[in-house]
Amino acid sequence: MPRSLDGLVLAPVADQAPGQVGTRTRFCYHERDGVIWAAYEGGDVVRGHLVGTREGDRLDFRYVQLRHDGTTSSGHCVSTVVELPDGRLRLEETWEWESRPGSGTSVVEQVTG
Repeated sequence: MPRSLDGLVLAPVADQAPGQVGTRTRFCYHERDGVIWAAYEGGDVVRGHLVGTREGDRLDFRYVQLRHDGTTSSGHCVSTVVELPDGRLRLEETWEWESRPGSGTSVVEQVTG
């Protein structure tokens, strides 16, 4: 199993559609005893939160976020934790909105320095 996400900062490697997370969004992850949670902000997102579980290299969580236009959105995501050759972690994500139409995939990687 890849190492813990606790205390790591991750960022998307590409921008999504407007009003969603993008390369300026930062996720601050925490993990304890199979439970994960994170706060995130940046880009179009004023504040976001996610909470869920981890089994091995699989994350399953729900997220909710507030955008600069004052609207909120929520959804569900399943991610696979991958350790990169340089030792950083990557999350390969499949997500879907639950509060509105839409789904997709994304990748976030550990930010260092």
